[in-house]
Amino acid sequence: MSPQLPPVAPAVTAELVAALSPRLRKRLDAGIAKLADRPVSRDGTTVRVAVDDTAHVELRAPEGTVTRADDIHCGCLLAPACLHRAAVASAAPIAEAVPAETPAVDAEPPTRTDRATAEQITAAHTVQTAAAAVLDAGTDGCGAVLQAELLRAAHTARLAGLPRLAASAVSVVTALRAARSADPAYRLADLAATLADTLAVAHRLPDAEDSELAELRGTARQPYRPDGSLRLYGLFSEPVLTASGYAGAVTWTADAEGRLYQVSDVAPGGPGRAVGAADRTVRVGDTALTHRELSRAGLAMSGATVSPSGRLGAGAGVRAVRAPGVEWRAEPVDRLWAVPAAEQVARALAGGSDLLFLEVTLSGTAQEAAGDCLLAEYEGGTVRLTSAHDDPALPHRDNLRLLAAARGTRLRIVARLTPAPHARAALLATEHPSITGTRVDVGLDRLQRADLPTTLSAAALDVPPVEEAPVHLLRRRVHQAVAGGRRTLSFPGTLATDVRRLHAHGLGTAADLLAELHASATERSRDVFGRLLPADTTRFARGWLAATRYTAELDRALCAAAWGARAE
Repeated sequence: MSPQLPPVAPAVTAELVAALSPRLRKRLDAGIAKLADRPVSRDGTTVRVAVDDTAHVELRAPEGTVTRADDIHCGCLLAPACLHRAAVASAAPIAEAVPAETPAVDAEPPTRTDRATAEQITAAHTVQTAAAAVLDAGTDGCGAVLQAELLRAAHTARLAGLPRLAASAVSVVTALRAARSADPAYRLADLAATLADTLAVAHRLPDAEDSELAELRGTARQPYRPDGSLRLYGLFSEPVLTASGYAGAVTWTADAEGRLYQVSDVAPGGPGRAVGAADRTVRVGDTALTHRELSRAGLAMSGATVSPSGRLGAGAGVRAVRAPGVEWRAEPVDRLWAVPAAEQVARALAGGSDLLFLEVTLSGTAQEAAGDCLLAEYEGGTVRLTSAHDDPALPHRDNLRLLAAARGTRLRIVARLTPAPHARAALLATEHPSITGTRVDVGLDRLQRADLPTTLSAAALDVPPVEEAPVHLLRRRVHQAVAGGRRTLSFPGTLATDVRRLHAHGLGTAADLLAELHASATERSRDVFGRLLPADTTRFARGWLAATRYTAELDRALCAAAWGARAE
């Protein structure tokens, strides 16, 4: 994706790709690749791309987003059904619907059973078929044509009143584009989770009723409820950099009871926008503070509106003024660190906030395949602290490397729980290792060696590698299918050893799921003339989804055990 281009609505891309002839569809991926080095110019709300020496494509985005196919114009002789329009639309970021702030209205108790409409069932089946085709091809084989089919299915779901399914399908496409363009923000595990959510919702929705159906449908607008007057205290800020081309920052605050609230500023952009997010001004009511200032100050608000996730609204009725902040070790935010780690983890696994407030002693580093992680002792054992983002433009990994030199330092930290068979979390903020009362936003502030205590050494501990639970054998194949498609699991005998090992460790269900995954990837029926029929992509998708759900639930149970928490 090119961040220089304006976001294009999914329905527009799907329409332009569908208009191509079969011959041009085969050339679409090559056409997109040729756009990488082509000059882009902007004149007001119009962006112009020189696709070759004779043809130019213009994208008109009067409100920042291309919402109609007619807003993309090409000057070549084959226009409008030309390759250039479809290639530019496929190379542009995908426009995401911005949640609108609207008061939530309490729903009346239903008088009859609520079921999905025929239109919604058809839309769910369309998304399921398109997502199964994506899984069958894998990221390596999922070019612009398959992506457009999923975008078209997402548009159908949105028109049918299924915003959650539509948004999930669009997220799959944005992750696919990030994977194929070697975007540093891309993570295979995130794509697998998003694809699993898309397939799960599409699979379950036709049979769901009442409250379950309402959850699967989702909401097109972010509901904001009035929350009266609030006195908030800044905690920390973290950068946001997504594979879908959005960047910015989120600042976390808390009230006197320990409830968490967020102020976000996320918009289309790349690493540069995320790096500069700390000093960008955000408006809350009548006050204007940068993220860095807000994370260390406070707010006094009246007429506040809050979403279910804790995001603060910025409606016309909101009034806010700057107020003094407090240190992490002072009341009332001190109570966040008084909650036992096991209780915090149990809350996160039950669907609550995944932020962990821990008091730790840094103890060195441990080597892992993905890079070194920071070891820290907390009241329940040892936690492995990892980088929250691997993009080199952000200071996460550099700060972790420096903190590893401060062995023996006792700090309060904020981290995000990472489900794993051992205690693991991504470090987001920490007390300064040598300046009392100062905090460091790990993704925005860059530590220097002079910030470390002079009496501490940089020696790393020789920590033996953690023995993973055998379920990683199934998870590896789940991710392998997403990356390489069904064919990577179809070779004879490739999974037999893993199946036997899972059985030997008492994980019979995991072994059966892996065997079924291999069978669904390999077995093909024949017609009456003995000719092989196409593979059953629906069966493979269901087998893959079952394996994904199993690994997720087992990871949850193992994570709870590692932290000493009780999984609900």
